Amino acid sequence: LRCSCRVWGGLVQAGGSLRLSCAASGFNFDDYVIGWFRQAPGKEREAVSCISSSDGSTYYADSVKGRFTISSDNAKNTVYLQMNSLKPEDTAVYYCAADQDKHTMILLVTTGLTGYYGMDYWGKGTQVTVSS
Repeated sequence: LRCSCRVWGGLVQAGGSLRLSCAASGFNFDDYVIGWFRQAPGKEREAVSCISSSDGSTYYADSVKGRFTISSDNAKNTVYLQMNSLKPEDTAVYYCAADQDKHTMILLVTTGLTGYYGMDYWGKGTQVTVSS
């Protein structure tokens, strides 16, 4: 079981854009909600976005809404996070995650709760740095 993530560039100036991708394997993609988390130094891990692969419903944290867009390609078992208008405060290690309980993921994204690590699957973190 694996969730791998990659980012184009990894380093960008404020106002720029990056695209993250997460390729999932080892489970039925359509049965899971796939999301993106991030963790900055000294802070708890926070959920920023998620998508229900089965119906395409998307959710965003207030901190990224309007700037980030999540999408999925079910044929490739891949979820993307397009990040636009990046800010220095977006600097963090980003993780993709999958959970069969969609309510948990959606709750974390929409309420802003942090420090929860109970997802079914975690991808390896990828550093995203936004310079001012």
